[in-house]
Amino acid sequence: MHATSVPPLLVSRLDCERLESLLEQPLAKGLNTEPLRRELDRAELLEPKEMPDDVITMNSTARFRDVNSGAERELTLVYPKDADGSPEKVSILAPVGSALLGLHVGAVIDWPVPGGRTITLEVLSIRYQPESAGELHR
Repeated sequence: MHATSVPPLLVSRLDCERLESLLEQPLAKGLNTEPLRRELDRAELLEPKEMPDDVITMNSTARFRDVNSGAERELTLVYPKDADGSPEKVSILAPVGSALLGLHVGAVIDWPVPGGRTITLEVLSIRYQPESAGELHR
């Protein structure tokens, strides 16, 4: 998983603490958590109240457009316990989940899809972000 260009990565201090704790749990053992660890290592941490409302944080729901086909879809970035297998939810421990964390509206990423192909997605909007909604106990 790589970004077309490596955009600046903003992560809330609260999300970072929760994710670092998650990476220490047995659930994360045996999974490739290196992409998430790399993202957290390069992240600029902000207090939740300082988080711009155009950045994907944990539990954010964002709208994406496939740059090639024009198709749009919504995805919510969730903790593994909330990943129920539905196509609208992406676990932070999935390779593409760690790539979504910290992206901002207008960012473009390459997204691997079944069959070894890659599609290019652009972040169009963020419909829900816990920090801007004032819902930090999630």
